[in-house]
Amino acid sequence: MRTFAKDTSPDYSGKNILVMGLGVHGGGLGVARFMTRNGANVRVTDLRTADKMQASIDALVQEGLHIEYTLGEHREEDFWWADVVVKNPAVPRDSPWMALARSLGKPIEMEISLFLKLCPAPVTAITGTKGKSTTATWTWEMLRHWRPDAVLAGNLRVSALEALPQITPETPVVLELSSWQLEGLEEPAISPHIGAVTNLSPDHMDRYHNLDDYGAAKKLIFTNQHPERHDWAVLNADDPIVSQWAADAPADVAWFGLDAPISKTPGVYATEAGLIWCGPDSTHLILSDLSEIQVLGRHSLSNAACAACVAILSGAPFEAVAAGLRSFRGVPDRLEYLATIGDVRFYNDTTSTTPASTQAALNALQGPIVLIAGGADKGLDFASLSPAVASRTEAVALLDGTATDRMERQFRAAGANILGRYADFEQAIRTAWQAAPQGGSVLLSPATASFGMFTNEFHRGERFRSIVSHLVENPSPSPPSSVD
Repeated sequence: MRTFAKDTSPDYSGKNILVMGLGVHGGGLGVARFMTRNGANVRVTDLRTADKMQASIDALVQEGLHIEYTLGEHREEDFWWADVVVKNPAVPRDSPWMALARSLGKPIEMEISLFLKLCPAPVTAITGTKGKSTTATWTWEMLRHWRPDAVLAGNLRVSALEALPQITPETPVVLELSSWQLEGLEEPAISPHIGAVTNLSPDHMDRYHNLDDYGAAKKLIFTNQHPERHDWAVLNADDPIVSQWAADAPADVAWFGLDAPISKTPGVYATEAGLIWCGPDSTHLILSDLSEIQVLGRHSLSNAACAACVAILSGAPFEAVAAGLRSFRGVPDRLEYLATIGDVRFYNDTTSTTPASTQAALNALQGPIVLIAGGADKGLDFASLSPAVASRTEAVALLDGTATDRMERQFRAAGANILGRYADFEQAIRTAWQAAPQGGSVLLSPATASFGMFTNEFHRGERFRSIVSHLVENPSPSPPSSVD
């Protein structure tokens, strides 16, 4: 494996570090811990009040870390005080506070940009509108069959900085990166050694001006790669947008695909003959029987091909890649099978927060489906999803939220059977279960964000998992209660 010489022992002693947005998913906490333990003066500023941040604050207090807090507001004086501003991914690029920091000449970092600068090993990163969590975890699974010390972090509620102590120059490192995290690579002008893009479709249109703007954020995963370092951009040959990005890649390009002809090398392709590595000079059959792959859905074959390509470029032998293809069982909250109750299967796909990912989930399941969808608006349209909902579902239970009016109108116009709208999550689940025919499935795949009824999509998944578990133990039905 290639190794990169880096300064992995930074001196933050005495530096004033402003952490803008503590968060609850590990990143902000990881930055605060890392900087404090490296001798920095750390101050956290977050628009949320102390009562909403108490769990995160308590975690830091219990560790004896001395940190100052500005909560419920941001203050100009904190940005003057800072030597470095480390922003949470949720802070928009055009935030007036970021403009203030730039005007004051303050370096702006994010956890991932700090990690890429400090990590002693080459870093592989995966992004995309859908499939990035599955593909990153699947890549890690393959690498672990080769190197059991492989590390997985990033947009998975795992702090990358906190993983640094266990990483050596030979440790395989895999990150899942969202577009918001990738924005943090623009100002320091860095990219990972291998950057893969699973696909691109509209998402976060409440944050980005249009699809091109959103795509530009995704491209940052390879924009600042270096040809002399033999970096790689791994692109989806089937995706009509991503497949055109090779001309924008400054270093080497590799491919993966299902439908595209095997004309682009190097790369990995899922074919009738199996999963094949096509190198510049030779080919190798990685897995001859695709039925050995345990993850549902045709889209999973694309994820498998991407993960295999990335793992091979990272140095994993073909035997380890094949073993990882067979052993992987999927990721929680991504088309996760929970239970069968009264011959009805329950699937948790809470991280499907876009129409495209919900459509992929509908296509992956067999038999009749009752869909649970709806939630918070992020500027997406459901017109393309609506025909699939009408043709693939028996019925739909809609969760209350700012996107649900538009979703209901478009679903009804396509001919979908709408059971009702529900402010009570358990009632929505029970109603969907009662409407599902024997041999069918109840699928939570919201196609929207979760805010309003839930803290985030993972909270939504945890609640779904808990309610289904309760139904397993107490399967007697209760009357539905809709709020039309």
